Amino acid sequence: MRIVIIGGTGHIGTFLVPRLVEAGHEVINVSRGDSKPYKPHSAWEHVKSIKIDREKAEAEGTFGQKILELQPDVVFDMISFKRESVQQLVEALKGNIQHYLVCSTIWVHGHSVVVPTKEEESRNPFGDYGIKKAEMDDYLMKEHRLNGFPATSILAGHIVGPKWIPLNPLGNFKPEIFSTLAKGEELLFPTYGMETLHHVHADDLAQAFFKAMVNRNAAVGETFHVVSEKAVSMRGYAETVASWFGKKANLKFMAGDEWKANLTELNIRRSMDHILHSPNCSIEKAKKLLGYNPRYTSFQAVYEAVEWMIEEKLIEY
Repeated sequence: MRIVIIGGTGHIGTFLVPRLVEAGHEVINVSRGDSKPYKPHSAWEHVKSIKIDREKAEAEGTFGQKILELQPDVVFDMISFKRESVQQLVEALKGNIQHYLVCSTIWVHGHSVVVPTKEEESRNPFGDYGIKKAEMDDYLMKEHRLNGFPATSILAGHIVGPKWIPLNPLGNFKPEIFSTLAKGEELLFPTYGMETLHHVHADDLAQAFFKAMVNRNAAVGETFHVVSEKAVSMRGYAETVASWFGKKANLKFMAGDEWKANLTELNIRRSMDHILHSPNCSIEKAKKLLGYNPRYTSFQAVYEAVEWMIEEKLIEY
């Protein structure tokens, strides 16, 4: 098939594109620049790359038409964040493609109620990111029900992989948190650290996208959680990272405003977002309908990223 992947050199595309090429498909990568995948692979020699500034094209109302002109059978959309973006594509591609697969987020659920959370659980998203992604999903599923548009939404967890900093045990992306644990220094938490984070390796996400395409009849009109087998508590995550460096985690809980010391406002906000969401999602649906089988546990995925951080001297120990 002819496959267009929007944002193919990002986290997921790095692992998805080689799968598609090796399966014999013609792959066209659409991006706004000349970014390279996170890991080199000979498959990229067989990929056609086209530059389109999505934001500009959407403002002009031409993005959907530009994608249609590539005559795709399947479209993978890795970078849509709102309903208006996918709406342009749906209106242009309706009746002209076999399958449209988009990357969404487990944050569409908002607060966890029953865990592990299943796809059919009620959605009460909060925060701009979760709300916009939920609106995007709702629109796509409605288009499928009313007009038969062949959409599938993959609800990703906290994406982890080599060559980028993973979400840390405090729920932000400050690399020094790993150094604190590696040196056995005190790490402060605003809570008791029993909230959860649910990571997923980018390669496992690529696996799920590929299997959703292959199992089209089971995937169309559905949403799927794609995360590791089990979520981890923030406290357990910190203790595990410290153990990798031969240390016992030195953790202080309920630290009042002390925990904010040396954190930017952005990192404080990110930590609180992850604490409030505290996701813990079921992958039974993806396993049953798609044959999804994650290769990485949360800790295995993070470990790989930590190895890269050590090589790049981003962690002191």
